Amino acid sequence: MTNLELVLNMLAEATTSEISKEKKPKNFVENKVIAKQGGKIAGNTRREIEAKTGKKIVSTQNAKQLKLTKSKKKLK
Repeated sequence: MTNLELVLNMLAEATTSEISKEKKPKNFVENKVIAKQGGKIAGNTRREIEAKTGKKIVSTQNAKQLKLTKSKKKLK
């Protein structure tokens, strides 16, 4: 998982929390709608970044794999 993936995940969670605080959902269905809204905001942000940089943000690696890759590069 790249730094930008982590940041976008945090954006989705923080946005969802803020929307939830304002809307005060009463049940699972309302919470689900709010979660989709937070995710959509992060998704739109991801697509915008990818359009500006020309690179994909989402990687197939997890954080542990990325850390190993970086440490192997340092050894060379």
